[in-house]
Amino acid sequence: MAIEYLGLSQIQGPLVILEGVENAFFDEIVEITVAGNEKKMGRIIEIYEDKAVIQVFESTESMSLKNTSSRLTGHPMEIPLSSDILGRTFNGIGQPIDHLGPIHAEVSRDINGLPLNPVTREYPRNYIRTGISAIDGLTTLIRGQKLPIFSGNGLPHDRLAAQIVKQASLGEDSDEKFAIVFAAMGVKYDVAEYFRNTFEESGVSDHVVMYLNLANDPVVERLITPKAALTAAEYLAFEKNMHILVVLTDMTSFAEAMREVSSSKGEIPSRKGYPGYLYSELATVYERAGLVRGVNGSVTQIPILTMPNDDITHPIPDLTGYITEGQIVLDRTMHGQGIYPPINVLPSLSRLMKDGIGEGYTREDHQAVANQLFSCYAAVGDARALASVIGEDELSALDKQYLKFGQAFEERFVGQGEEENRTILETLDLGWELLRMIPRQELDRIDTKLLDQYYDRK
Repeated sequence: MAIEYLGLSQIQGPLVILEGVENAFFDEIVEITVAGNEKKMGRIIEIYEDKAVIQVFESTESMSLKNTSSRLTGHPMEIPLSSDILGRTFNGIGQPIDHLGPIHAEVSRDINGLPLNPVTREYPRNYIRTGISAIDGLTTLIRGQKLPIFSGNGLPHDRLAAQIVKQASLGEDSDEKFAIVFAAMGVKYDVAEYFRNTFEESGVSDHVVMYLNLANDPVVERLITPKAALTAAEYLAFEKNMHILVVLTDMTSFAEAMREVSSSKGEIPSRKGYPGYLYSELATVYERAGLVRGVNGSVTQIPILTMPNDDITHPIPDLTGYITEGQIVLDRTMHGQGIYPPINVLPSLSRLMKDGIGEGYTREDHQAVANQLFSCYAAVGDARALASVIGEDELSALDKQYLKFGQAFEERFVGQGEEENRTILETLDLGWELLRMIPRQELDRIDTKLLDQYYDRK
């Protein structure tokens, strides 16, 4: 029988302290009743002897030390799950907010997930097509991979996220089941409506599950949102045998919520005021991606984070880079030039790309074309630097060709419309079209047989 505790000993921001508790455990959900009728929910985040520190998911404004009663539920945070979650929209803690009624749950799952035995993991193979050439061609997303997007304030990462959700697929020939779990943390209302309307108008809502935590929602809810989304993704992937792409935006909001709650608890801060366990908390989110032996499904992640002051050495992108398998970097200069998406391909990479492309996956020339495009675009940087010193008129004929290639590469390969959904073959053919602007003898990253097959073909 559950015990109900009357009153509180302390209220401090989103945290309340309850004394005299028995048999409580870390992460346990607490049901809170305020003034006899208002229901709230919280979870235990710290236990010391008979004291429990409870993190309240909603505002504590109406709560006082005497008008509150608390009941320990005996279980951690769980969300109801079934196949019916596809096409539905939830708040940050998994409650429906689309006015379509509650979920008829097949199961309830702990949002913290279960540890995945490393021995049961399979190496990621096959690619997920986003329809965006700079990603599919040069930093290919592989099933089971975690590939973050490093952005900055004012850059169009929201538009890019929406485009990925609209266009993502398992490729032209696949008949496997595919769905997307989209989680937004700390977004403004108009941004949330943009996502919702974009998905509805493009007709992809039926295979998208949305978790929305708005800017005016409780900060502590932001810590739950990515975990709730990943719990739904794991259910669909490992129990319903679907391939799931999880888009998380913005992980900086998640980290800042962690810093705020840590400060409320009086913990000693680490770099930039973030708690010392920022790395492990990010890892618990990112590492919930992958493939499991014997299961047809997979979980793939695209976390999006905004770098404060565009600083890639900031703790959030820095630690994210340690945990994930590459990154896609958005560039403010390219954005200023009107290029969309403003992906800077040189610092971007996908460490698993080589194992999910090529013959049998995309096309036999994919890796060679990507290597050569990277090499030629790096040479463009050298030519531009030289031109800034001696003037473009003084450049050699080859350097002038590289300048023309660089402009065409940025405008036609990297740049593409928000409604433009390119196949992988269109992307590779466009790559060859641009490489023909460079003399054949300069293309030293491509095998002669591939040059014979593709370079002279119009």
